[in-house]
Amino acid sequence: MVEVARRLRVGFAAVERWLENEREQVPLWAPIALGVGIAAWFALPHRMAWLAFCCCALALGCVGVLLPEGSRLRRMMVAGGVLACMGCVLIWGKALMLGKPPLTRATFVQVTGDVLSVRAVPAQQMVRAMLRPVGAPTLPKVIRINIAESDVPEGLGKGATIRFRVRLMPPAPPSVPGGYDFAARAYFQGIGATGKALKPIEMVKPATGPAPLRARLFAHIADQIDDPARGIAITLATGDQGAIAEADAEAMRNSGLAHLLSISGLHVTALIGAVIFLLMRVMALSRRAALDWPLMLIAAAGGALAGVGYTLLTGAEVPTVRSCIAALLVLGGLAMGRDAITLRLVATGALIVLLFWPEALVGPSFQMSFAAVTALVALAEHKRFRAFAAARDEARWRKTGRMLLVTLATGFVIEMVLMPIALFHFHKAGMLGAFANIVAIPLTTFVVMPLEALALLFDLIDLGAPLWWLTQQALTLLLMIAHGVSASPWATMLTPSVPAVVFAGMMAGLLWCLLWRSRWRWLGLGPVGAGVITILLLSPPDILVTGDGRHVAVRTPDGRMAILRAGAGDYVRDVLSESAGYDGTLEPIARLPQARCSSDLCAVGLMAGGRPWRLLVTRSDTLVERASFARDCAAADIVIADRGLPRWCRPRWLKIDRRLLARTGGMAINLDHATVRTVRQPGDAHPWIAPIPKRSPRYDPSKPRPFDARPQPQL
Repeated sequence: MVEVARRLRVGFAAVERWLENEREQVPLWAPIALGVGIAAWFALPHRMAWLAFCCCALALGCVGVLLPEGSRLRRMMVAGGVLACMGCVLIWGKALMLGKPPLTRATFVQVTGDVLSVRAVPAQQMVRAMLRPVGAPTLPKVIRINIAESDVPEGLGKGATIRFRVRLMPPAPPSVPGGYDFAARAYFQGIGATGKALKPIEMVKPATGPAPLRARLFAHIADQIDDPARGIAITLATGDQGAIAEADAEAMRNSGLAHLLSISGLHVTALIGAVIFLLMRVMALSRRAALDWPLMLIAAAGGALAGVGYTLLTGAEVPTVRSCIAALLVLGGLAMGRDAITLRLVATGALIVLLFWPEALVGPSFQMSFAAVTALVALAEHKRFRAFAAARDEARWRKTGRMLLVTLATGFVIEMVLMPIALFHFHKAGMLGAFANIVAIPLTTFVVMPLEALALLFDLIDLGAPLWWLTQQALTLLLMIAHGVSASPWATMLTPSVPAVVFAGMMAGLLWCLLWRSRWRWLGLGPVGAGVITILLLSPPDILVTGDGRHVAVRTPDGRMAILRAGAGDYVRDVLSESAGYDGTLEPIARLPQARCSSDLCAVGLMAGGRPWRLLVTRSDTLVERASFARDCAAADIVIADRGLPRWCRPRWLKIDRRLLARTGGMAINLDHATVRTVRQPGDAHPWIAPIPKRSPRYDPSKPRPFDARPQPQL
């Protein structure tokens, strides 16, 4: 015992020496601790688990109190435990007080609603409106309605009242494991139901007064620039991406240039820098102002006002708010004569965003925005990189080459940091973004945005046409770069759905590498490397089933994917392909040589895990004769249907029907290991989850029936 106590004291002293050397970096972990609590609330299923986490976090703080007084480890454990508990309570409280419960089930109704906002989506030939239903206490307080462009009534705008018929649906949860969770996002946005308005749409009361500035700016730019550059020009000015064609948006994502479409640090910094430059030049024309006035303070105040106005104009999305907050802190530091561009600035911005918008933590926008900025600042603070990038007296060609290397290095680091986030949320990541950004970022910052700003300014005197033409040519060049890079076979990396545990471990390792400064920082490469290996070894699912049971995709022995319903829309196909990490075309299951399909059923033979599997899927609502269907069920390992199946349908391993999917959501099945992943956790009590039917299914997906290991008959 004495020896153990001595070793503990020695180890504690070593940790204290290390933390003393890293004392400038310790405060950077405050937003991380707060974020852990927020993430725990999203990851854990119900209130008892949330309470247990809070108790464990506070217990960590209590353990810290037992350490020697005044030690840094003690303060870190106490602060970390309290902040983690605060994060969980913060998001829990916001969900209870401000979140809006969704519609419980689909319903077809006639709605009279007051229009809260209108957003044009030209790329999809529709208008998206937010409404508050009138005289309908059973409906949510806010619903989102899509209206076809041809059906939009005259006078539609904020403050109008319209009447129409619609089939309202609850906000959609992920279709398959790892998919986009619109239900969670809609809950915090206050959207309780969605639907598409059916004509005729009656205008009860037209909108009065002028349209909002953002809408007028949208319409003005749309009249000045032709497609395909029109959508990006509108996005850079208003933050609204609704006018960008899907093919262009996909090319921007695959080429690593999608960050240019999200109004964030690049755009806010360019605007503020331009305003400060102009104000300094204009004020310097006056001798009195140049000698007596605090020019930098005045210019910084003007830049701050411009940044805040731009943030409000573009919708105050999380990246824009983060960038605006960071810019204001930088301007404040510059006005006081201090070096403000540090990791503490990034941590402060993250704390402010998490305190006001804790739900943003789990979204890709917050994660990619802060990860990129953290990596950029951490790289800039590195002694060797700073020495290499510092200005010096040298030949022009050497300076140009060095700047290109600096730009390439920063782009490469940012791409590496953003890759796990992109793979987790989108199942794909750009591989050539660092090279594309060498041209795209200067083109956007120093050519496109100044030209567009000048064009808007000169439009006040009807002289903006030449500048709009130049803007269109520059944006056309940007799109050529995006499509050219996207066409390369090396442009993107595809993976199946990445488990949340793997993603969390990789992000923890990256933060450990970025936030510390001593050699111990490189210990973070361990979980990062383990995550990379795990992702490379991920086994794609053999069967994907959407939450409604209508769409099923299977993987064939040669690695292709096939879909049950040949008429499935592009959205469904994209969701299934991305979740499976598949980049090819989904062919109909009926065309597979190992499938036999009738108008009612499809039987598919698969080989996995060293044994044959027999899959039986319903494809219509036709009543099947009991004797033959019972025989087919008994011969199948897995039966999938979008309706309730009778009790006498007893497959060898798993029965998936409407009742089971109501409890689990979509499924991803791996036959090699006989495992099932589901969208919904057992007992999930998050407030946006629809109530689960009381009747239990015959089979629990977490405990599937043991399958018969005897060889099954081949189809």
